[in-house]
Amino acid sequence: MSDPGPFGALRERLLDAAATFAGGGGGVSDILAGMVGDVDRALREELEIFPVCHHSPASALAMARRLREKRPTVIYLELCEDLRPLLDELRNCRLPVALQAFASELDDFPVAWAPLSVVAPITEASAEYQAIAYALDTPGVELVLVDRSTDHVFQWEPRTSADPTGDEGAASPDDGEGAALHGDAVGIEIGDLRPRFAELEAHLLHHGKVRHWSEWWDQYVEQPLTGADYDTYRQVMVMIGSLFRRLRPERDARGDRDEDRERYMWTRMREHLATSGADPERCLYVCGAFHAASRVEQFGLRAEAPYDISPRTATRWQYGLIPSSHSAIEAQFGLAPGSVSVAAATWAKALKRGGVTPYRLKGQKGESKPPKAVRARPVGEPVADRLSGFLARPPALDGLDEDELLGWCVDIVRLARRNGYLASTADAIAVFETSILLAGLRGRARPTPYDFQDAAVTCIEKDVVPGRRDVRRLCEILLGGDRIGQVGYESLPPLARDVLDRLEPLGLDLAKRTIQRALLDLDAKPELRSCSDLLWVLRRLLPEGAVRPIMGARRLGERPIQESWDLAIGRNQRSIVELGYEGVTVEQVLEQRLRRAVADPKATAAVALTAVEDALLHLNGRRVADDLGHQAVELLAGERTVDDAPEVLRRIRGLLAHFRATEPALPEWCERFVTAGYAHYCTLLPTAFVDEDTGVRQVAAMLGFLFGMESLALSLGCDHSQLELAVKQSHPEAPAKVALLWAAQTQLGVLPLAELRARYDALLANPLVVPSIPLYLSGFVQALEPAPSLAPVVVEMMSKAFARLPDPVLLPWLPKLITTLRAQASELVPVLVREAGRAFPATLPAVDAWVPPWSAAPRPHDTAASVPASARAVAELVARHPVACDAVAGLLGHDAGWRPGPSSGQAEVSALLAGHGETARAVAALLMPA
Repeated sequence: MSDPGPFGALRERLLDAAATFAGGGGGVSDILAGMVGDVDRALREELEIFPVCHHSPASALAMARRLREKRPTVIYLELCEDLRPLLDELRNCRLPVALQAFASELDDFPVAWAPLSVVAPITEASAEYQAIAYALDTPGVELVLVDRSTDHVFQWEPRTSADPTGDEGAASPDDGEGAALHGDAVGIEIGDLRPRFAELEAHLLHHGKVRHWSEWWDQYVEQPLTGADYDTYRQVMVMIGSLFRRLRPERDARGDRDEDRERYMWTRMREHLATSGADPERCLYVCGAFHAASRVEQFGLRAEAPYDISPRTATRWQYGLIPSSHSAIEAQFGLAPGSVSVAAATWAKALKRGGVTPYRLKGQKGESKPPKAVRARPVGEPVADRLSGFLARPPALDGLDEDELLGWCVDIVRLARRNGYLASTADAIAVFETSILLAGLRGRARPTPYDFQDAAVTCIEKDVVPGRRDVRRLCEILLGGDRIGQVGYESLPPLARDVLDRLEPLGLDLAKRTIQRALLDLDAKPELRSCSDLLWVLRRLLPEGAVRPIMGARRLGERPIQESWDLAIGRNQRSIVELGYEGVTVEQVLEQRLRRAVADPKATAAVALTAVEDALLHLNGRRVADDLGHQAVELLAGERTVDDAPEVLRRIRGLLAHFRATEPALPEWCERFVTAGYAHYCTLLPTAFVDEDTGVRQVAAMLGFLFGMESLALSLGCDHSQLELAVKQSHPEAPAKVALLWAAQTQLGVLPLAELRARYDALLANPLVVPSIPLYLSGFVQALEPAPSLAPVVVEMMSKAFARLPDPVLLPWLPKLITTLRAQASELVPVLVREAGRAFPATLPAVDAWVPPWSAAPRPHDTAASVPASARAVAELVARHPVACDAVAGLLGHDAGWRPGPSSGQAEVSALLAGHGETARAVAALLMPA
């Protein structure tokens, strides 16, 4: 007959209960008997297994007690084995912090997963921190991490997954600043004790009269086990782990990975014991309660089942510490808001009530005195059944602590008044009584923090929240708040320390989490220019709001005199730490990012020109800028669309102006860019004019590049006929693009201004075209980009439209005109305004008598006698120099046709001037103003 073991009686009682209540169903009997068997198996193991739950005060208390009793010399900890070097840096930090592994350059992983990030948060109220502090500060104790490496975390992820967060604890959407500290990293936690399917969790919450899992766990596990002895704690935790393990769905991909992790850990522990020769009786294996009830064939030191561990990939992992917070842990691991803060408050209260001295790393803030030696329990003491008694008797309910509850009620009213609530002493009394009432309804003698929160919300929070914090958030602050950790200077990577050292002349404590204002008088204190340069680089690399300029700007060719900054360096410590994974200095990181951005398969010429500008602004020297410029030329030549033409035009104009002002000659890549762009846009212009997917803005930018850069392009060897042919081959149908084509033809001299005006007047006179006039005007406005000299004509055309268009066409068009100008031609509006200011009268009385020059009645043809004496003098001057007049006429494409004899030539000129009296008077006024 097999040995029933110490749990034989308990197994029989559970089987009898299953037969009574479940009608002899085999499923329930197997589960209950299996749970007892799992507890028996775990406790019989030669290597002592310590089951824990992550961020559990009960686990931390039991760990602190057990470490003093057993004094193990080797601690095996369920944590990624490659994170071990980071643990020594914890003493320089203020908890909570997170161990992080980061990789941006991947090998044998999908490119879409980059960058990879894994975090393992550590809080003081956790069993793993107690084990770490004991091992690092106790001589002769070895701490061995035995869980899979961070590389294996992603090796075991299915490659079909677009987001490699798996089920380890993917980050939830950010719920405030603290929740964003972990970003989208994969979370690793010890002891994930939560049901694996929604039906069981909903059943437990309903019958436990609680709202969420964290409250159920606190009421039915944390509180009963806080004061329990070690054997009871250990057996109960293994039993809970076994229950959730046996109730999980059969096809559970995460369960398969959990079993692989267990095989991995037991293999590593056997390897260490074989190489180190350590005594298993003096070792302690700390793992989640779920893994303590493992049933894999590799379980136990006596197991002989092999397990092959795959090698790591060539991915280069970077390691560091980042600040964490209670809200970040809650968001990442799906815990209820405030649950980690409640756990911290429970931990602090249990330490005071139980007289337990926790382990803390030496040199850490809040360091305690070394614990006194406690008599260890005899090794190999037989296991006794503590589960039967624990399950048979109801938990001892704590009595009402009136002083604690009264303190909470008074403090929450004080906090509520500070945050705009109209709370009073009556509200404090109501919260007190309601807390007791809710606890009684839920079967509790002592109100828990969750009962107090519900009571405070019921009694204080009214219809609206007057501030940015509601009452539930105020309760979390009262019970411990969202404690945010900090990584010490000594534990920061070299880049982060370099940033703090270089910003030291500012005289600010950048470790603070508050926003600090920095004032830089760069003329009075030239030594601050290096700080200014660094701040502009950080603004380019860090998230928005980390480094924000209030006064001052950095543009090509500008040198600021004073600057003002809002700095939130302490709040963004995680981002600065992750910059340290990419390089030694921020300038090196910026250079690498600029090169990666330009080398990206989706990079465009506009992206490359932006990188060139950033390199000129933030990196000393022209080497990087020239390299990026040469790549910009290649990208432009390879583009098949003109979507980025406006951005390309704006960027290259600014760069050319900068080089012309600061350099004796243009860089070679600039000349290549202009010539390549001239040929490129000439080639694509006919297609862009007719392509429906190409907007008017893009075509106008192409023409702006061609006309604006033409003189430089021609001097570098380009052919003007390319542009002429491209314009001749363009046959647009859209009204706005037709207007652009007319403007381009006018700029080339193919279409005279008089004919352009005549075409526009014909459009206004055609009733069928009148509804499309706003589209034509939109094109003419965009035409100011390639042909700014057409501004007077555009003002004339818009004035005619306002004067002649009917209201059903004009009124719906006005809002569209405004939005079009704001979105697509904001830089062209000043040109129109200045030209309109020259065309229209400046005073109100002059408006009544003002006649637009384009609508004035034509003058009758003047005769020779009506020509003034000054005009006749001009005619005589022209007649005396017929050769010069012929030469000018030939350049303009006309044949003067002078007849012999001075008198006839003079008469001919006089007749010509008589027919153009306004022109004659204007020329005469220029030549002889008196």
